[in-house]
Amino acid sequence: MEKAAQIQMLKDFSNANAIPGFEQEFVEMFVDKVKDMADVEIDGMLNVYASKKENRGNRPVIQLDAHSDAVGLMTQAVRPNGSLKFVPVGGWVKYNLPGLKVKIRNKEGQYVPGVVATKPPHFMTAAEKNSLPEIADMQIDVGSSSRQETIEDFKIDTGCPIFVDVDCDYNERTGVFFGKDFDDRFGAAVMVNLLDELKGQETNFDVVCALSSQEEVGLRGAYVTARKIKPEVAIVLESCPADDTFEPEWLSQTGMKRGPMLRDMDTTFIPNPIFQQYVCDLADQNGIPYTRSVRTGGGQDGAAIYYENGAPTIVIGIPVRYEHSAYCFASYHDYKASLDLALALIRDLNQEKLASFKLG
Repeated sequence: MEKAAQIQMLKDFSNANAIPGFEQEFVEMFVDKVKDMADVEIDGMLNVYASKKENRGNRPVIQLDAHSDAVGLMTQAVRPNGSLKFVPVGGWVKYNLPGLKVKIRNKEGQYVPGVVATKPPHFMTAAEKNSLPEIADMQIDVGSSSRQETIEDFKIDTGCPIFVDVDCDYNERTGVFFGKDFDDRFGAAVMVNLLDELKGQETNFDVVCALSSQEEVGLRGAYVTARKIKPEVAIVLESCPADDTFEPEWLSQTGMKRGPMLRDMDTTFIPNPIFQQYVCDLADQNGIPYTRSVRTGGGQDGAAIYYENGAPTIVIGIPVRYEHSAYCFASYHDYKASLDLALALIRDLNQEKLASFKLG
């Protein structure tokens, strides 16, 4: 795939509307991209299984994983004044919500614009100007004047999903994207490019790309995909939070334009250390930049896949600044390096090397 096509795909993927449980729009977009390169199956949870067309069916399987959902919100109830009481779906902090432009998918499937409302400073007390309400006390205004109008005219009520409304932009000069939901649309795009690069080529293992649902609310889809695929080895393509704007240089372990992050630990996951070192050595041999990280927070699908059957699993993370907010930065350089590393790994890995990751 040419660079221009990659960039357009990344922008389109970012702009798609998909929060946990409501991944349909992005699932359809992803399937359209891979259907000519893979045999595709979708389960009732909206997990997608894209099996490389050249798979034989009688060999060990490499599972690749990216998740389709992004953090969002959901309508809990309609207030008497017509505004929406909402709950977060996924890991938000309250500081990132006031003034946020959103779109609500109403009961007829139409998108209604709204904003996380803030009281004008003219009406704030001194205490209010120096504090932030809890999420439970925030509201989304859709331009309605009553509960009845919101429900009957706007067709919005309990259960309607709410999406961040931000368009993705790419700066050709700097090679930097600015937009929403890079977590984990960039990982999903790597899987598309990977299938395209491997089209018609022989690999040592069967390759199955799983686009998993509901990662942001507990890695739910990945438990299902791992149980179905039963991989011998797994590569998780995750967009990971960059720390280069707030950590000192000596402590920063994930920065833009420094290549993918290889995760040594987070709160859910410690990889097979032999596999992890093999991937680092392979990156060095191929001149692919990367960083390694030990995290005291976070979690990702690698944990679910690893827990399911103990298949050696690593996480290739594409650095994203300001993850789980509406406005993110990410670099094409890091995206391409992540793709190059995943391809090098699939082409180099064989039965003997896989066996070396296990003791005995």
